[in-house]
Amino acid sequence: MASAKDIIVKPISSAAAKKVVQKVHYSGKVAAISQLHLGVFLFGKLEGVMQFGPPIDRRKLLPLVSGTKFNDFLELNRMAFSDVLPRNSESRALSIAFKLIKKYYPNIEWIVSFSDATQCGDGVIYRASGFDLTAIRKNSTIKKLADGTIAASHGTSKKDFTGAETLKGFQLRYIYFLKQEARKRLTVPVIPFSRINEMGAGMYKGEKK
Repeated sequence: MASAKDIIVKPISSAAAKKVVQKVHYSGKVAAISQLHLGVFLFGKLEGVMQFGPPIDRRKLLPLVSGTKFNDFLELNRMAFSDVLPRNSESRALSIAFKLIKKYYPNIEWIVSFSDATQCGDGVIYRASGFDLTAIRKNSTIKKLADGTIAASHGTSKKDFTGAETLKGFQLRYIYFLKQEARKRLTVPVIPFSRINEMGAGMYKGEKK
């Protein structure tokens, strides 16, 4: 039986990453701004993808950690894993990814990522991987359009949001510090994980807890 120790993480092309994200990710949407694509292989077959790149709202996120230079942090834009991968593959893959980023991009101080507890989950993998929870907010951007499709009303979307319904749920923000010195410069409180359920924000695989 395969275990998480059997996975291999290595760079892949954006085209290869796109195929996996479109097939496996709950949204089916690729983050076009991603610059670093890491594939997760099991016995030679690509079964997962992690995409890193600059955040859309980089200037809004910079103040989260004082003294951060413009290009010294990344967003984990997409994380898509097939059900074929063994248990704990996500946390192991993240651990390997962070080691690679530390080695080849030593200027990167921290990684930010968001959990969609409106449609997907509240970030259990992030919590298991050493991320700090720094925000729990009611959803205000993910909407159901008049034609029934789901879209986000921020960023570069050109959708028509007239009459759109805002989906009920939450968005959670997590930060992982590659450099502990940077963690000392965090300008917002670290939120206890217990607050997720206290606020009714718990979700796992699209189901409310």
